[in-house]
Amino acid sequence: MKRSVLTRYRALAYITGVLLVLLCLGMIGKYALSLDGAADFTKVVSIAHGWLYVVYLVFAFDLGSKAKWPVGKQLWVLLAGTIPTAAFFVERKISAELAAKVTDPAPGAVKA
Repeated sequence: MKRSVLTRYRALAYITGVLLVLLCLGMIGKYALSLDGAADFTKVVSIAHGWLYVVYLVFAFDLGSKAKWPVGKQLWVLLAGTIPTAAFFVERKISAELAAKVTDPAPGAVKA
């Protein structure tokens, strides 16, 4: 498996996780604290998280299919982007697990 498959999954896992935490903070500000501007912030972050979560799903599914994961593990990784902070923990576990399976591109021939 190429390193780029794992790298793009990791990037989207972090982005999705950060946006979900921001969305939760925005919801607290909007409903619990009644902050001005929290509604607009929540709207923007929720749209960004929604679209990027779809991209995360594609990248996570691609990673799972190339790593030949069982369905249960695949579903857990896919759902990690919907649980606040879960994406960070799942990403760390997956990266450690797949570190041995990742292949680096072979170095090119050196010209003299």
